[in-house]
Amino acid sequence: MAAGRILVVDDEASIRRTLREILEYENYDVTEAVDGEDALKTARENQFDLALLDVKMPKKDGLEVLQILVKEQPELPILMISGHGTIETAMEASKLGAFDFIEKPPDLNRLLLTLRNAFDHANLQEENRRMRQTIVEHHEKKLIPIIGESGAIQRIKDTIKRVAPTEARVLITGEPGTGKELVAKWIHHQSARKDGPMVEVNCAAIPGELIESELFGHEKGSFTGATKQRIGKFEQANGGTLFLDEIGDMSLSAQAKVLRALQESRISRVGGDRSIPVDVRVVAATNKMLLQQIEENEFREDLYHRLSVILIHLPPLRDRREDISLIASQFCEQLSRRNGLTTKSFSSAALERMAQFEWRGNVRELRNVVERLIILSEGDQIEVRDVDRYVQPNGSQGNSMTSLLDQFELFSDFRDQAEKLFIEHKLEQHDWNISKTAEAIGIQRSHLYNKMSKYNIERL
Repeated sequence: MAAGRILVVDDEASIRRTLREILEYENYDVTEAVDGEDALKTARENQFDLALLDVKMPKKDGLEVLQILVKEQPELPILMISGHGTIETAMEASKLGAFDFIEKPPDLNRLLLTLRNAFDHANLQEENRRMRQTIVEHHEKKLIPIIGESGAIQRIKDTIKRVAPTEARVLITGEPGTGKELVAKWIHHQSARKDGPMVEVNCAAIPGELIESELFGHEKGSFTGATKQRIGKFEQANGGTLFLDEIGDMSLSAQAKVLRALQESRISRVGGDRSIPVDVRVVAATNKMLLQQIEENEFREDLYHRLSVILIHLPPLRDRREDISLIASQFCEQLSRRNGLTTKSFSSAALERMAQFEWRGNVRELRNVVERLIILSEGDQIEVRDVDRYVQPNGSQGNSMTSLLDQFELFSDFRDQAEKLFIEHKLEQHDWNISKTAEAIGIQRSHLYNKMSKYNIERL
């Protein structure tokens, strides 16, 4: 098997012959071209791993051909060769994209070493490309799709497609559980920043006195308890996207600093005097009426206008009932796999019954109910009787204690399922504020995080 396919371009037959003999002895597959136009035609009709390109040729010279090939086949390594080599020519070739420059007659050892380096470089680039593609595909597999065929959802998908490639800031509004975080992830994923970090901050979950340190970082000794330097979220998100969730819960002092950071693209750590440049795209979200908060002097109007270059509003599930069946069916398949159960499906009548409920907790509540139905229902299909048994018409999580108890043989299984449902319910009551939920149910934050990890509890 050949070590690689090489295109040799030179108007002198003796040079082509010499290079062919050398390269074929080293087990390379060689194709010749007699001038620039012949080189372009041959390169376009065949696939090569490397090109050896003479500088001085009739019709089109080597630098002109180099410029065209770099544009058309940027992955192709090109070595320039010339009997009239100058530093200026070599520098020009390098600027145009040549891998290296070799003078005629080529030194055999240097030629072969340069070829190996060029092939190694090309292989490394291909490996990096494949790795980046693998990362993108991994993110795509992990990223939950935005499910729905209603006009509202189609418009949101179209807006994401239009705005994601830009640098415009986006403000996402909607009730809790409508999927604001998911929309933010898709904006990042479809942007030019997708290979950079996406850093998420839940402004409602961070005590007011700590939010500035969380966002901008702090220097050692800047306040009591600051025993070491901390890098804030703005710096962590450099080159990527910063998602400020529940921006309406941010203190006015923190809002002022965020506004300054957006205006200047620079931040200062708490207790520090150094101005640090940051390249961050900010996407914000809230379930509050920011315009009303502005009237009540609880939110800065100038910050609102900075954040809301593009405004995306997510409608509640009750306003797009035609999507409920599709979302429930998708969740049914995903959550069956996640719980290690045989994949179940909804009967048509069961889906019709599900679409009648109000779903005050929106998509998040629907997801939790589907998971409950998968676990508690019998058989491979979820029927109307299962929906009536385990879901109350007002969308709450109440159900018959007797029917719940009948589903379990072991106390440990019942305890785990009851604890999972209890934690999900309390998290929803407190809008997924970890600190408030932990305080309300009487456990430490770290203990709550451990329980969420144990039961795979995630915010949609």
